[in-house]
Amino acid sequence: MAKAMREPTFWILTALASRPLHGYGVLQEVSRLSEGQMRLQAGTLYAALDRLTAEGLVEPDHDELVDGRNRRYYRLTDRGATALDAETARLRSNARTAARQLSVRHGTGRTA
Repeated sequence: MAKAMREPTFWILTALASRPLHGYGVLQEVSRLSEGQMRLQAGTLYAALDRLTAEGLVEPDHDELVDGRNRRYYRLTDRGATALDAETARLRSNARTAARQLSVRHGTGRTA
């Protein structure tokens, strides 16, 4: 059984799944995708990006200079996509199991 991914990691990888983003873009995308339920702080995000880079799940894509400040963009690696696929399957399986148990409780006997 795969080890559960931390929720911030799941959302960061999910935010980067479709395109490279810079740090603030990741913060915005995580909030949007989670419908405001996950709000990362900048310090948490950059520490996570450093860790995820060290683990080979994300990597710097490119830098751009905006108003005299450097913006680093990150992208999901193939290894990161594989990890996100595995976590998505794990969550899907857990949700099916919970739905089955709830259907027994409610007497419907339906399975998801």
